[in-house]
Amino acid sequence: TFEPGYFIDNDNKKVECLIKNIDWRSNPTQFEYQLNENSEKKKATIKTVKEFGINNVSKYVRFIVDIDRSSMVVDNLSDNPKPIFNKEELFLLVLIEGKSNLYEYTDFNLKRYFYNYENSTVEQLVYKLYLTSSHSMRKNNHYKQQLLNNLTCSTITSKKIKKLKYSRKYLVRFFVEYNKCTQEDFINFIVKQKKSRFNLNIRPRFYHSSLSIKKNGYPSRDTDFGSRLGVRLGIESEWFLPYYKNKLAIIIEPTYQQFEGEEEIPRGNVKVDYKSLELPVGIRHYFFLNSDSKVFLNALYIMDFNLKSSLETTRADGSILDSYDFLTRNNMAFGLGYKLHDKYSLEMQYQTRRHVLGKYPFLDSDFNTLSIIFGYSLF
Repeated sequence: TFEPGYFIDNDNKKVECLIKNIDWRSNPTQFEYQLNENSEKKKATIKTVKEFGINNVSKYVRFIVDIDRSSMVVDNLSDNPKPIFNKEELFLLVLIEGKSNLYEYTDFNLKRYFYNYENSTVEQLVYKLYLTSSHSMRKNNHYKQQLLNNLTCSTITSKKIKKLKYSRKYLVRFFVEYNKCTQEDFINFIVKQKKSRFNLNIRPRFYHSSLSIKKNGYPSRDTDFGSRLGVRLGIESEWFLPYYKNKLAIIIEPTYQQFEGEEEIPRGNVKVDYKSLELPVGIRHYFFLNSDSKVFLNALYIMDFNLKSSLETTRADGSILDSYDFLTRNNMAFGLGYKLHDKYSLEMQYQTRRHVLGKYPFLDSDFNTLSIIFGYSLF
């Protein structure tokens, strides 16, 4: 959505406009804007804009800084304890603005914090993991010395700085305390921290399931149980990730399912009773159509927990010929849906083939399900 904001160009001209807020996971290098709701959409880049912000949401300022991009992944750590700086032009996200400023830079898994004080040059707060010659991991915590050298105050002791962690939560808390201690006005841009949103959805569904069994080397014992129509009820938990404007969500939906059938074969019949608890876990991506409606795509990994299911072959006289216990394999599901007013949804979901007799190498099974799902969000 386009939200009220502004940008300042290279000529220090401030332009009030509407900026497309995509809740950037990584610091942007460009953004899309409109001068008003009816004007054409335009793009502005880091080369033409010194600063931009979305009112009451975020503020980015352009700086040329020295940044260390050394990996923090254990398998990729270097043996050099010192940061390796490169000069780059970046939009830094303003976290605290006052006598001393705190900035954040994120590039996927890379996260760095920068600061300055009393109009000094913006510097990276140095924190680096590295390996010693004996392959043990150590930390370069030079950021603590930087803060001790430049941001001391009556309420901030060396002991407090020594315990300070290199994370947004603790650094914001420190810079708030410093600016309060100096009795200077400041702005905390993340007073209202973004939190993951949670939905609980009731999801009745109409489903169409089919099951067929093949016994290798015995085609006369192959059984097609055909398809069954039925109704199930699922309860879905949906956690929205705290970025990208609630477009991405983690979903979990425990669902009970049952398939029963009996078919005749030469000189006997086959009876199946398949009951299980499905636990789909996956991700949902929303695509906004307008402020009231959106479509979504799901991709789920389904863990299937068998509930005393069985497959039994009997002779014409009623005696048992074969009896098999179920050992189901996990499978995938994909869904396409539509949601209205963040309350009502309709989804079509397809499950890929599931092998339900995994403990018997001479048996091949094919269980498939297609569902139409109605949803209602409780909260």
